[in-house]
Amino acid sequence: MLGFFNKNSPADEMKRAVAAYEKVLSLKSESHDARIARMRMGMLCRAHLDKTFIAGAEQTALWQEHANLALVSGKPAPDLPTPSKFQKIRAGEADIYAYLPEEYVQEAFALGAKYQKMELSAVKAIEAMQALANQISLYDLRLKEPFQVMSFLREELASQEDLSATDENAPPVPHGANEGDR
Repeated sequence: MLGFFNKNSPADEMKRAVAAYEKVLSLKSESHDARIARMRMGMLCRAHLDKTFIAGAEQTALWQEHANLALVSGKPAPDLPTPSKFQKIRAGEADIYAYLPEEYVQEAFALGAKYQKMELSAVKAIEAMQALANQISLYDLRLKEPFQVMSFLREELASQEDLSATDENAPPVPHGANEGDR
């Protein structure tokens, strides 16, 4: 069979992701190529953190539903969801696996779960996730500038603030008039 028909197994791709992460962390050089490799890994880490946060929120919501159904039917609650050290990331035309160590995925996943359970506001979630991104960016990858995570939630907050500002600047509605009458 021709070699280009052989796809690497997910296990092989995951091993490759770990090796790439460890290789970038072990770079001692400050050459242009080393900086590019660190920046590329930073982009993968950013995507991984965002996806892990979202997974924490989504899987917690699903777990809450299943736990409530189990409670109602008198069955034991399902096991709590757990994060993955690997995320599939779209890179150009292909999907690749990105890897982050256990402690980072645990924290990002837990923050997503707390956000879902409304134990953490959007602003606090962004701050905590950015602190985690700063740790990876500045200390592990040794980037000069940390990558920014949670752009989806930042944009959502900004659009809510824009709507609030628009509502505050709208002329008052006379008593008894409909909002559509403005």
